[in-house]
Amino acid sequence: MAYKQGLNPNPHPLAFCFSLPAKLIDGGLAGLIGVTCVFPIDLAKTRLQNQKTGSMLYTSMCDCLMKTIRSEGYIGMYRGAAVNLALVTPEKAIKLAANDVFRHHLSRDGKLSLLREMLAGCGAGMFQVTITTPMEMLKIQLQDAGRIEAQRRLISQEAKVSPQHPVEARPPTAIQITRELLRTKGIGGLYRGIGATLLRDVPFSIIYFPLFANLNSLGERGGDGPAPAYCSFLSGCFAGSAAAVAVNPVDVVKTRLQSLTKLNQEESYRGVTDCIRKILRQEGPSAFLKGAGCRALVIAPLFGIAQVVYFLGAGEFLLSFLPQENN
Repeated sequence: MAYKQGLNPNPHPLAFCFSLPAKLIDGGLAGLIGVTCVFPIDLAKTRLQNQKTGSMLYTSMCDCLMKTIRSEGYIGMYRGAAVNLALVTPEKAIKLAANDVFRHHLSRDGKLSLLREMLAGCGAGMFQVTITTPMEMLKIQLQDAGRIEAQRRLISQEAKVSPQHPVEARPPTAIQITRELLRTKGIGGLYRGIGATLLRDVPFSIIYFPLFANLNSLGERGGDGPAPAYCSFLSGCFAGSAAAVAVNPVDVVKTRLQSLTKLNQEESYRGVTDCIRKILRQEGPSAFLKGAGCRALVIAPLFGIAQVVYFLGAGEFLLSFLPQENN
């Protein structure tokens, strides 16, 4: 398919100049808006994926959210949101901008083959894990803390004994978790599960970016006219949900590996292979689909919003106010 300034169908004049800063701004804004909208669903996804079959605290996404509201309040649905919002700006900026940069350099005579589109997506996925891994490492600890405490209370009630681990009045913050990881495990502690993150994000980007580009091209008006905003949104939603469901088994493995706090009956894992083997043996293949619906509901609007932000050209608009130097 023809290459039209990466994935940016922006009609503004500055869009025709390859502007990396504008793309970084677009990606950052897209991440902030998207995460704010879908974070409670992402929290439900993490808790559903971490609970072991046979000791299920939550039966569905709605059940998880209702129990979270009852035990932790509405603010509990946004536990871990601060660290995610702080790091999602560079994460989404790197992912979306890197894809456009790779597409720009891989294009030949203004066109990209499917293989080159996949290579561009692969490069974007590899670049983003530098931010994604520590971000998700911290986010998962904060999101799963409520499930751990609720499970401990349930076990104590069933055993009719007072809980050994009472609910903390003040749960640990992202800064406290970061300090503890750096003190005990060094910088590698923040990058625990990076292998599983690569196995998730690289295939995701290989599927998502070419699929979005080809779907979006169906809505283009005429030869070089950009697709309308609603087409970019729908293409982003569909491509995002398809890619999210495709890599959900690896996302389950990554979530289990990055969860540090375990209950007595929950397994610890030595690596990706050990995690896959134990899940298959103890919970069956269906365990790899845990949270797939939640993940699709998170990723679809997240990337739909991202493509609309690209369409509106927020980055180009903001940079247009800067003084332009005569070349």
